[in-house]
Amino acid sequence: MEEQAMWYVVHTYSGYENKVADTLQTIVENRRLQDLIHEVRIPTEQAVEVKDGKSRQVERKLFPGYVLVKMVMSDESWYIVRNCRGVTGFVGPSSKPVPLSEAEVEALGVDTREQLTVDYEVGGNVEIIAGPLKGFAGIVTNIDLDKKQVQVTVSMFGRETPAELGLDQVKPI
Repeated sequence: MEEQAMWYVVHTYSGYENKVADTLQTIVENRRLQDLIHEVRIPTEQAVEVKDGKSRQVERKLFPGYVLVKMVMSDESWYIVRNCRGVTGFVGPSSKPVPLSEAEVEALGVDTREQLTVDYEVGGNVEIIAGPLKGFAGIVTNIDLDKKQVQVTVSMFGRETPAELGLDQVKPI
């Protein structure tokens, strides 16, 4: 079958996503199948939820009822994933699951093979090139590559104002 690990979408019972992911991770560790099943992910996003006048940060599943699995498709790996409790099947025709294309993987942001590099550093001067603060200059106070954000202190009206921007919204001066 396949020799290269690809991302596949597994359909689960609603609410069983975490249980399926944990079960698959346990099976992979116990049977030493890291060469067949590389990674199991549940795409989530951070959202602000307002309840009773109080706002709090919550993590929401982007695709409820689905788990992403990076694996080498073989009879053994297919059998393990397909027969995991809570799994209803792979997305695609029942005889042969269809892997996600490179464009789909990139759009979902699940594969973090490429490492982000920026040409500025904490304490460096940058110019804001996009957004409402476009044209302002500031000093970088923090860089978060995981969230693809940079925190910049901008001097506005004689006051130091912190701003959180995307990595592509600033350039070094």
